[in-house]
Parts: sequence; structure tokens; C-alpha cells
Amino acid sequence: MPIRYNVAMSGWVYYIWALLLVLASCVAWLTTLITLPGNWLIVGLAALFAWLIPADAHRGITWMSVAVLLGFAVLGEIVEFGAGAAGAAKQGASKRGVALSMIGAVAGSVLGLTVGTSVPVLGSFVLALLGGAVGAFAGAYLGETWKGRPSEDRVAAGRGAFAGRIWGTMGKLAIGAIMLVILAWDAFF
Repeated sequence: MPIRYNVAMSGWVYYIWALLLVLASCVAWLTTLITLPGNWLIVGLAALFAWLIPADAHRGITWMSVAVLLGFAVLGEIVEFGAGAAGAAKQGASKRGVALSMIGAVAGSVLGLTVGTSVPVLGSFVLALLGGAVGAFAGAYLGETWKGRPSEDRVAAGRGAFAGRIWGTMGKLAIGAIMLVILAWDAFF
């Protein structure tokens, strides 16, 4: 069992740890762009912080906040999956097209992140988002080609997967931003 930090001993040490928690959570949040579980990492970091630094003396993360963050993380997954799958399915994509669009999204995100490292500051993340959408398009298109569907149906499924991926990721990022505000508020106020 780890030695728990007594927040009443030194206020400034607590605030350094709280700042590190928020910064690590911001980095975790950004990993959502490359289809990593950024919102879940925020929940994990908050739970670890709540366990190591119990909420007392009006400092610390409460377990109620961890539960709320968990609920938001689940909501983020529902939004991302729903938008991604619905985008392709709305255009009549097969189950194969939807599945391959998800695989393509992951591959495209990783490739976009890799290529984007040559673009300063936000290039990696923008290209990861765009790469994921292009990968979703390619996966849906390939799935519909494999199914023997006509060209216009393949393109329509790909467009749906592209748009669904963009909207799903943006929705999950928005939910993650709300999670960051809740986390920072509970840690500092």
C-alpha cells in the first residue's frame, strides 16, 4: 500500500501535484485525436490522484468527481462510436464497411500523427484527426468494394464514414474538455 500524502502538511506541494495532474490530463485528452483512450486516461489519473491524495482540508479529488468523470468517459465512447458507425451506416454501408472504417480510422490516425510531426505545434494532432477520417473513408470504401457494391455506393459509404469520424472525434473531444474542467475545478477549488 503506498504512502498517502497528507495534504494538510504542505499546501504548495499539493498544488504542484494538482498542476501536474491537470497537465497530464491535458496530454491524455489530446491522445483522443489519435484514437487512444484519452478520456479514460483522465479517469485513471483522477482515480489515482484521489487514492493517493485523499480529499480533505478542502483539497484533493473526491470520489464523486471520479464517478462523474467515469460517466462522461462512457458518454464520450457512445458519442464517438455512434457518430462513426452511424456516418457509414447512414449511407448504407455494410457491417464489413463499418468494421473496416474503424480499422482504417486507427491506421489513418497513427499515420497522420507520424507525418504530422514535421508540422510544428498542432500539425500532428490536425493530421491525426484528418488521417483518421481519411482512413475511415478508405476502410469503408474497401469494405464496400469487397462486398461488390457499385462505385457510387462505395463513395457514399466512405463519405459517411469520413464525416462520422470527424463528428465523433469532435464530440469526444468536447466531452473530454468538460472532464478537464471538472477535474481542474475539483483539484483547485
